[in-house]
Amino acid sequence: MDIRVLGAHNCQSRRWGFISLLVDGVVAIDAGTLGASLSFPEQERLKAILLSHGHYDHIRDVPAVAMNLFLNGATIDIYSTKSTLDTLTTYLLNDTLYPRFQQVPPPKPTVNLKALELLKTETIEGYTVVAVPVNHSAGAVGYQITSPEGKAAFYSGDTGPGLADCWRHILPQLLIIEVTLPNKYEGLAGEAGHLTPSLLGRELASFKKIKGYLPPVVTVHMNPWLEKEIEAEIGALAENLNSSIKLAYEGMELHL
Repeated sequence: MDIRVLGAHNCQSRRWGFISLLVDGVVAIDAGTLGASLSFPEQERLKAILLSHGHYDHIRDVPAVAMNLFLNGATIDIYSTKSTLDTLTTYLLNDTLYPRFQQVPPPKPTVNLKALELLKTETIEGYTVVAVPVNHSAGAVGYQITSPEGKAAFYSGDTGPGLADCWRHILPQLLIIEVTLPNKYEGLAGEAGHLTPSLLGRELASFKKIKGYLPPVVTVHMNPWLEKEIEAEIGALAENLNSSIKLAYEGMELHL
């Protein structure tokens, strides 16, 4: 399984992009910078998008991708919880901001919305997918995605501390998890449902206690204005845990 990081941050600029991951060129996880990062042919290869929750930086490019596919007669399946799909259709694909691509063109709409049940194993384009609740607002979930060859990665989406229940439902060989702010903002991060390196350290200790191992870790959703501080603190954490913990970046390629 090959995972390409299209966007790794919580802010957008020419250099940094909102969160989006691409699995083997066919399944996207979150769509913050999906259209902006892919060519038209690459977008046409997409078969499915998994959305972790309905915050703007995770769903921003859904309308743009839908428009591009609509003009070429292609379709795409979008999976998430019902609450996230409702956010998408209420605020973006609502015939005011963008067309209702979930309804047009008849009889074969461009966008097929498919609600997921929490903790239920689903087969999506040959991958085994489980949506796992995490500690964030807007009904956020993380995803464990497992390839047909048995390679498994877990993406947390946005989450704060308190992931012990989440860990019990997953068994990944790679952990892609958010770290939004440096340690000096620990209080703010926890209240907003985000992690700092110190909070991540506690969650990784919890993971190891529950699962008996610690997979390689890649962090996403960093605030680029504060990334140097985050990077230094992640480096110290990796050394303390004697584990691989790396910051993601736009264009990063991960292989399982």
